[in-house]
Amino acid sequence: MTHDGTISRPESVYFFGTCLVDLFYPEAGMAGMELLKAQGIRVVFPQGQSCCGQPAYNSGYREEALKVARAQLDYFPGDWPIVVPSGSCAGMMKKHWPDLFKGEPDEARACQVASRVWELTQFLVQVLNVTFEDQGPPVKITWHASCHAQREMGVTDEPKALLRQLANVELVELQREKECCGFGGTFAVRHPEISAAMVGDKVADIENTGAKAVVSGDCGCLMNISGALEGGKKPVRGVHIAQFLKERTHG
Repeated sequence: MTHDGTISRPESVYFFGTCLVDLFYPEAGMAGMELLKAQGIRVVFPQGQSCCGQPAYNSGYREEALKVARAQLDYFPGDWPIVVPSGSCAGMMKKHWPDLFKGEPDEARACQVASRVWELTQFLVQVLNVTFEDQGPPVKITWHASCHAQREMGVTDEPKALLRQLANVELVELQREKECCGFGGTFAVRHPEISAAMVGDKVADIENTGAKAVVSGDCGCLMNISGALEGGKKPVRGVHIAQFLKERTHG
């Protein structure tokens, strides 16, 4: 790692899969790993990994979150980047683990792990400087940016830069891109009426673009938006950016 926090191109990376990828969107995780492998990167997926601790942390259960987060530390011992296909989970690990572990015996170790965390598109653009050749038919899409990716990880332009490399893909930006979709993890459970109103606004914004697909980098957002689209019988597909890029570039 250089003095400004950037890193040179590594030979190996760890892949932190996240709970939602594991349980609901495994194809997104596999696609993310395939994109990295296609760049000549050795991808290590520690089998014992589980949750970053965010659900408990955001719900005020600090001790429970610490226990879950601490259980992850042993799985990332090497000094390799940790690539995460989620701005939300990456943000928890990189931005909130230092606070969560503050004053704990393993604080320094947790902070060292946190310092190696990268959101997937951020890593593809900033570290690997990838270029893609589109192999798919013409399609119009839009992009939904998750709150944590934007505000905690600072991921704003990287996903759209990757999508704009695809010659047959027309990217139409949302008018209210920076607004939350209403998921917010346990927020959607605690405040379902507010969440439903928020995702309704998001779906209307998506419809106004005329897009056939909405692409995002966070599976929580995708689950919420796709559910609303399906419930409203809207002919718009929700897809994780890793899966979309793999489909377009791997045939």
